[in-house]
Amino acid sequence: MDFALILVVATLVTGLIWLFDSLVLRRSRLVDVARGEKVTEPVLVEYAKSFFPILLLVLVLRSFIFEPFRIPSGSMMPTLVEGDFIFVNKFAYGLRLPVINTKVVEIGDPERGDVVVFRLPSDPSVNYIKRVVGLPGDVVDYQQASKRLTINGEPISLEQLGAYDGDPGIDLVREKFGEGEHYLLLTRGRLSLGGTYTVPEGHYFVMGDNRDNSRDSRFQGVEYIPEDRFVGKAVRIWMNWRRPAQGGPRWSRIGMSIE
Repeated sequence: MDFALILVVATLVTGLIWLFDSLVLRRSRLVDVARGEKVTEPVLVEYAKSFFPILLLVLVLRSFIFEPFRIPSGSMMPTLVEGDFIFVNKFAYGLRLPVINTKVVEIGDPERGDVVVFRLPSDPSVNYIKRVVGLPGDVVDYQQASKRLTINGEPISLEQLGAYDGDPGIDLVREKFGEGEHYLLLTRGRLSLGGTYTVPEGHYFVMGDNRDNSRDSRFQGVEYIPEDRFVGKAVRIWMNWRRPAQGGPRWSRIGMSIE
């Protein structure tokens, strides 16, 4: 179900009911009151007047400012882990109308290194979160053996930091894009998909930070992400929740900035 569509329809319907009551029905009630008759407001109108301001506020916040998302998998570890709840900045890449997704205000473009939420090109009802690696026109090369990126002929710096969380089979590394840097996980002995990719104009190449466990632009069904599929830029973790059997919430992650 398209929650944005449901929200827009609910806001429109409650607003129209309130408007119709204000312009038509309320006048009739006022006449009855003047005659000394006991008048009650219709239940439907009462509900519309109660819900419309709330629905409108949620619609504006969700469509143009921030939208919450839950991280469902480990494809962005160690930056984001399963159970993280994040805020996505909806205006970072321009303001778009809900449902029809038409951009009405230009603000900025995705930059290399941004963590972004986007609608999967092969199924727009599904949201993915990955890191922008290639910009329009870039030539991106990912080598399976060395697990290193080369962008436009320039190798991207990787710094080995040791085993991740005490697991000798997983390496924690630091990757640098210009002045920015972020952390990756590389699984020893596992070869993930690699190759050379030329990013079309108006599209972006994205990868997960858990490089050997991420379905991203290297895979059919994801591939290059059109600019109009971006939902926004992931900016902050506001909650982490796991069931008690999984160890419970990770309180230390609350409030963390997403880099």
